[in-house]
Amino acid sequence: MDDRAWLDTLPPIDQSTVADRPGLAPVRDCWNAIGVWGNRHCLELKQHIHCRNCPVYSSAGRGLLERAAPQDYLEAWTRILAEMAADGLPESDVLVRSAEVVSAIIFRLGQELLALPVRVFQEVTLPCPIHTLPHRTTKLFLGLTNVRGEILPYVSLAALLGIDNPLGGEKSSDRGSSCRTVVVSQAGSAWAFSADEVYGVQRFLADDLHNSPVSIVKASESYTRGIFNWNHQKVSYLDWDLLSHALAQKIL
Repeated sequence: MDDRAWLDTLPPIDQSTVADRPGLAPVRDCWNAIGVWGNRHCLELKQHIHCRNCPVYSSAGRGLLERAAPQDYLEAWTRILAEMAADGLPESDVLVRSAEVVSAIIFRLGQELLALPVRVFQEVTLPCPIHTLPHRTTKLFLGLTNVRGEILPYVSLAALLGIDNPLGGEKSSDRGSSCRTVVVSQAGSAWAFSADEVYGVQRFLADDLHNSPVSIVKASESYTRGIFNWNHQKVSYLDWDLLSHALAQKIL
């Protein structure tokens, strides 16, 4: 039987829920029926643990991002912005300029909480096997991995940052069930690395970044732009431009 055959057992899509939203295709939201937000009877939960790690959920999310804009949406906002520009952006208007909001994904390496910009994340998936290369494997470059048919270099971000990793090794067999393989990319180059846990997206104001203590990152060259508070804990916001340049210089 097809692994996704259970989707056919879900109730039919209620077309009325999307009839008033042009450009939005119907979504079979199994996560609300049998997933973590439903009765949790989905057989896939044993493998994926949470719906956000399931390809069905990811595919639905990509569909929402790639959907066409609703009818008259662009025209309406063009008119609103033109009127505000003509009026000199009065403070009483509905749109107010604010400080830069940063969107980042928080993850854990050992006992350190780190974050990278959302834009650099290509995929977060279950741990992938690492294939070592003779005379090429180092503490930083662990080998190659296959993520959905794409061969990627597998690196140790903990080694690059000088972070002790007492909670597990880089091999998936040495790590807990919360471990994930993270794929990040920059200008056409992509790398994979292991994270002991991935917590999700967090938004904060750029002005809320503070200087990071030396103890946060022990590498001789700091890759941290600053720290911010999350759930009463300090998170190091990494400088992705420096990280990607270092990876390209030391590995490629």
